[in-house]
Amino acid sequence: MRGLIGDVLAEGGVEVVGEAADGSDAVRVVAEHRPDVVTMDLEMPEMNGIDAVEAVMAEVPTPILMLSAHTEDGAEVTFEALDRGAVDFFTKPGGEISTGVSRRKAQLVEKVREVATADVSTPLARSSAGVDGPSGSRAGPGGRRTPAVGSSSPAGPTDGGGTDTRQAGSASVSNSTAGPTTDAYVANPTLVVGASTGGPNAVERVLSELPRAADFRVLVVQHMPAAFTRRFAERLDAKSDYDVYEATDGARIGGGEALVAEGDTNTLVSGYANGRLRVRLTDEDYDKGVQPSVDVTMESAAEAVTGPLVGAVLTGMGADGAAGIRAMSRAGGHTLAESEESATIYGMPKRAIATGAVDDVRPIDAVASGICDAVRDGTR
Repeated sequence: MRGLIGDVLAEGGVEVVGEAADGSDAVRVVAEHRPDVVTMDLEMPEMNGIDAVEAVMAEVPTPILMLSAHTEDGAEVTFEALDRGAVDFFTKPGGEISTGVSRRKAQLVEKVREVATADVSTPLARSSAGVDGPSGSRAGPGGRRTPAVGSSSPAGPTDGGGTDTRQAGSASVSNSTAGPTTDAYVANPTLVVGASTGGPNAVERVLSELPRAADFRVLVVQHMPAAFTRRFAERLDAKSDYDVYEATDGARIGGGEALVAEGDTNTLVSGYANGRLRVRLTDEDYDKGVQPSVDVTMESAAEAVTGPLVGAVLTGMGADGAAGIRAMSRAGGHTLAESEESATIYGMPKRAIATGAVDDVRPIDAVASGICDAVRDGTR
């Protein structure tokens, strides 16, 4: 398997500078060669991939791509590796030992090159520590969408409370992690969060800090294969105050509930009534190049949702989410993007910001507070 992967990468123009037969050897080889990126198996003798990831990140932080079995068991250990610091994963068709990798040469080479650009030096990108979010009861007008409170404002000096706001294109950049100023929220808000490479931990951070009192209907679109999205939903459910499920065709959610888009399909908002969302799953790819697509879900939400709407684009490679953010902004929603300082890969947030439709740019530890700011009830 190691020889096959090395051949595939070399044929794709990637220079392979070293190999390791087990986890402990991997730590030594990485420290010796200082590569741009590491591919790491999960099942290895002596030291497994999870422990090797932790050791590498402690000794010589390096972008790591996990090689995972395309199974739910594989999903469980892969998420643990991501928790320890791995950037992303590549599923091996056929299990642990599989020549099926050779059929996905282009995808593997592309993924390795993508992960090599990840910034693993920022503690914000790797932090999973929770910050207490705002709390209180939901309040405010229902029905039609209301303008967001606390949207983009002109640049100003640092205020004595630790907020540093400056202009970045059309979006304000805030580094504030200050506590809430009010505990009242507008009624029936909807949040759509999109992410790709580096996204699982970033999404988990945001949802874990999202107060149940804000009563969001949440849609999460994370680029991830089908065998992994159910387990991802379970992890988010365990680590947030929201009830989180993998999306199914025809599913409905109300306040305090969230859906994770199923892998290898697109999730559309097909209906909205009385504060409840209904979704439809489709195999149509809409020429987006990825499934699930952030753009597809955001654009459908912008068209269907008539209540308060918030969209956030987090870390990831590519442009998915840019068109969706534009659609949500045009529909009157409040839009956010993760800042470069915390994003593992700044591609998706950068492309979203470039549209001029992003209202607020924040590091990952301030995204949840920005989302809440957008739906605070200014009349209270």
